[in-house]
Amino acid sequence: MTAGQSHDGQVADDLLDHVGAGTIVLADKAYDADRIRASLREKGAFANIPPKSNRRSKPYFSTWLYRERNLIERFFSKLKHFRRVATRYDKLAENFLAMVQLASMRLWLRAYESTL
Repeated sequence: MTAGQSHDGQVADDLLDHVGAGTIVLADKAYDADRIRASLREKGAFANIPPKSNRRSKPYFSTWLYRERNLIERFFSKLKHFRRVATRYDKLAENFLAMVQLASMRLWLRAYESTL
């Protein structure tokens, strides 16, 4: 986790270490950097990141696939409805992760119940 005032792109390399071959990475324009794209290409992953407007050579980008990112964004929106997650009361990262996991399970169960 990064500080509130720093950009996530600075620690993207640590996150991308866990990406496997054949993975499709959906990210927003903030992650449109040559080093991030090169890192994913080395790992055999595909970067579906919209190019910034000032980029001269536009890499391939699937708008249909990018729309699937909406599911993830909606999940995080629902996750932030849990006050303990949104305000981060927990001091330890392990406790915060446990609360995020509990809230995620509750959201999944709520969605699963509605399909029965």
